[in-house]
Amino acid sequence: MTYSIETDVCVIGAGHAGCEAALACSRLGFRTVIFTMNVDSIAMMPCNPHIGGSSKGHLVREIDALGGEMAKNIDKTFIQSKMLNVSKGPAVHSLRTQADKAEYSKSMRQILENQENLIIRQAEVTDLLTQFDLEDDGPAEKEASGKAAAEKPRIVGVRINTGTVYRCRAVIICTGTYLNARCLVGESITETGPGGMQRSTWLKDAMNRLGIPLRRFKTGTPARMDGRTLDYSKMKIQPGDPVVVPFSYSTDPADVQIEQVPCWLTYTNEETHEIIRRNLDRSPIYAGIIEGTGPRYCPSIEDKVVKFSEKNRHHVFIEPEGRYTNEVYIDGMSSSMPDDVQQQMYRTVPGLENCVIVKNAYAIEYDCINANQLKLSLETKAVDGLFCAGQFNGSSGYEEAAAQGLIAGINAANMLRGRDPLILKRSEAYIGVLIDDLVTKDNREPYRMMTSRAEYRLLLRQDNADLRLRKYGYEAGLITQKQYEYVCEKEEKIREEINRLKKVRIGAAAANQEILQSLGSAPLKTACSIAELICRPELSYEKTALLDPDRPSLSRDVAEQVEINIRYEGYIDRQKKQVDQFEKLEHRRIPDWIDYDDVGSLRNEARQKLKQFMPSSIGQASRISGVTPADVTVLLIYLEKKRGRG
Repeated sequence: MTYSIETDVCVIGAGHAGCEAALACSRLGFRTVIFTMNVDSIAMMPCNPHIGGSSKGHLVREIDALGGEMAKNIDKTFIQSKMLNVSKGPAVHSLRTQADKAEYSKSMRQILENQENLIIRQAEVTDLLTQFDLEDDGPAEKEASGKAAAEKPRIVGVRINTGTVYRCRAVIICTGTYLNARCLVGESITETGPGGMQRSTWLKDAMNRLGIPLRRFKTGTPARMDGRTLDYSKMKIQPGDPVVVPFSYSTDPADVQIEQVPCWLTYTNEETHEIIRRNLDRSPIYAGIIEGTGPRYCPSIEDKVVKFSEKNRHHVFIEPEGRYTNEVYIDGMSSSMPDDVQQQMYRTVPGLENCVIVKNAYAIEYDCINANQLKLSLETKAVDGLFCAGQFNGSSGYEEAAAQGLIAGINAANMLRGRDPLILKRSEAYIGVLIDDLVTKDNREPYRMMTSRAEYRLLLRQDNADLRLRKYGYEAGLITQKQYEYVCEKEEKIREEINRLKKVRIGAAAANQEILQSLGSAPLKTACSIAELICRPELSYEKTALLDPDRPSLSRDVAEQVEINIRYEGYIDRQKKQVDQFEKLEHRRIPDWIDYDDVGSLRNEARQKLKQFMPSSIGQASRISGVTPADVTVLLIYLEKKRGRG
């Protein structure tokens, strides 16, 4: 008799995706078990110990707006914070924080350990069980299962390496880079997960049995060094911002004004590049040993030297791994070169001449799925109740993983509650862009979020994530009534102040002209509104306060939204009109019963791609590679005819 335990949701993997998924399910009232190969690897940062960055900072803010944990946790454990791209427009401003990696992991583990309805289990999941796999069915149940042989498989549990079965109604796979992983340093190949942790092996067979094929991807990480052996006088210091902006909307800004730890900047040189070129035949990447496809936007130093041969140097950032360790991360020089070559090339970099390597750089290969096999809810098309999130879906990065984990967790809970899934549109969130790109496009390399992927990025700024997404977090049950009411009040204050500023007019009186002159702004020839003055490049909402004695006292975040909305009103209105056009296509649903073989005049490539992806809307169909505008028109005509007959 198999020993079994009853629960509601099983989360496989306790990385950044798994943590968010498990917390979401348990906070929504479902008994949840999160499985990890090692409890010491919970929320581990095997690569760069930072959260945020260009476009990734947007994801973290959106996670927080929906009720996730990542932003809160990094606010408690960061050691340096910087707002990137401040010289550019607000659409690309993005917060980036350097984490104390040990404290980040420790803090997240404590959150999981103390979460009601959540159990942590150190074990390897070896099998996924559907209604056809139950070993202790009675005769009547077996007969029913036989009659239902043509049914779609539905998740009913998982089996772990000890043989114990956890019966559940939903499973979320978040194995990251652990599944059938192997690490490569030159000719040395170790069958292990990231950071030397034990890898997962058995789940591949379960996925294949369920008709969900896997593929091979690769990523890599630089060496870690003993910071005491580096000469920082040869590098340029990279301090944090003097005033820190928190990631989480619930963090008191006063709590994050801490003493920060500096990072440092240095560069590779021709000597570095020559050592790499001489030893390319010893690199697993170029020797044909690596099977997986690597990330385009986070290449190894070998790739940089080969693909950007015209460049005589590349940035190298020296970043501390934590406040209480000497270990530093060599950002910009990930590699899979042999040990001796790594030692040589690193020591050519200014400041690293006497460096001592604590952990070698390595490449890691792992199994993941093609996310085309998922619905927009992140549930698999092949098996009901089976969700996937994070790097297992072919993405890269902690932030992308956490965003998917949160959505998968919410949607697993929604399925158990009989609710419709939460599907964020491309016009609503970077998370919407991320998931839509993963499940719709044919991504042949690890997917990385970038601001350029978002068509409506002026609307999807990191500063307004709460205004965009709090309502969804509230509807899901992860945002409190008080938090939601605060956002509603904030929205109303922004609207009222913008309307007031458009009505308050300033004349050409001498006192006003004197104030404008002191602010370096041109004098007025005729009366104008305060809103018009704010649009002047040299002025701002704060600076015009001297001309506006009746101005109400507003919080910093409200004032920020007022200024951005006034200054970029024309551009924002234009994007809103584009979204309206986009929504028309998104709202045109494609019924489940459609038979693409019955759609005349479709090109063969379009027919094949549509049958493969099974898009849920005309908008999604239009974004599939190989589907042309003419194909979309044919599809629209076909659906109109069917609707007319129906």
